Order: sequence, then structure tokens, then C-alpha cells
Amino acid sequence: MKIPVSQFHCAAILFDLDGVLVDSTRSVARQWSLWAEENNLDPAALLEIAHGRRTIEVIQELTPHLAADSEVRKIEAREAADTDGVTVMPGAKDLIAAIPQGRWCVVTSGTRLLATSRLQLARIPIPQVLISADDVVNGKPHPEPYLKGARFLGQEPAECLVIEDAPAGIAAARAGSMKVIALTSTYPSAELQQADAVVQSLTQLQVSTDGTGPGSLLKISIRQN
Repeated sequence: MKIPVSQFHCAAILFDLDGVLVDSTRSVARQWSLWAEENNLDPAALLEIAHGRRTIEVIQELTPHLAADSEVRKIEAREAADTDGVTVMPGAKDLIAAIPQGRWCVVTSGTRLLATSRLQLARIPIPQVLISADDVVNGKPHPEPYLKGARFLGQEPAECLVIEDAPAGIAAARAGSMKVIALTSTYPSAELQQADAVVQSLTQLQVSTDGTGPGSLLKISIRQN
């Protein structure tokens, strides 16, 4: 039986975007379902594999006969324009505000265009480091996105903490030797058990600084519901 972890120490926090900082579930579902119907695919089956993965890799897997780059541009332009119901996740702004500048970043499977549009819509500051689908060769569950985020922050991977909502993202962080807190915004807790801790909301997390200066650690405490 896994013993719940109530506190973490880390040098930096790496956030997934959709389902973690921004609630875009309905927009994602609408646009992927539309694309699935256009290409004679089962929308429900597609959504099962699409969450947390780069659009280009989903397209290459399911429709290798299509021109992947143009399909990516089509889908993500639609998602960027579909703002109905896209909102900031509870607790996201307060959590980010508590983290010192340069000690957090966003690592997303979406393109930079989509990521920046959603951050601006949610009125979340665009971080100094933003790793998007455009910046990597291998998307989640490969560790490359999170390893690149850690490197651009100037931190060792093992000293970083990831906050994720999807099994693919959890696998990517674990493969990169990072600790993970999972959020049950997209998947049930039973599907997130590879994380070090699982929470229902970012409002359960509190960040403080353990000391001062560049070598200080961040302390993340989890309030149990």
C-alpha cells in the first residue's frame, strides 16, 4: 500500500499546462471529436490516447496517411480559437505567485501558439521557460520535454518536481528521475498511481521557500481533504 506523501522539497517546479494550470478539457474534447469524425475515427477511443501527448504523434499513430504538419496546424488553430469554457484551474494563480521567479516553468504537449494563447486567456504570466511541442523531438511519455525544462531552468532533474494530470506526463517525469504530484482533473486517481502523490486540486498545495538565495529549496506541502 502506498503511503501518502505530504511534503516535498525541490529546486524547481515544472507544470503541465492543460488540466493543470488551465481547464481546457471541453475545448480539447470538442476539437478532437470533430477531427475524429472528419476522419472516420471513434472520438472516445481517440480521446483516450490523446490527452497529454503531442498532437503530431497522435496523428502519425492514427492517420499515417495524412500530412501530419498540416493536420496539427488545423487542430491547434481550432483549439486556440475555441475558448468556450476554458478557465484557469482553481489555485493555479496563487500557487504560481508563491514560487520565486525563474524557479518554475511550463512543459506542454501543445504548440507554443496554443500554450501562450491559453496562458493569456487564463491571465497566467508566461514563464521565462516554456517547453512546447515545437521544442522537442520526442513528446511525452518520453522524458525529453521535462529534461529540457529542467536544463533550461538550470536545475538537475532529480531536484525538480512535476505537476501533471495525465499518465503520459507522469511516465515522462518518472523516466527523467523527477518526483510527480498528479492532479485528478482529467483521469481518476486509479490511473495516476505512478505519481508520488495524488491531489484533487491545486488548492491543496502550498509552496514556501526553505531559506534564501539561489541555493534555497522550495517546500511543497499537501493539505489532505
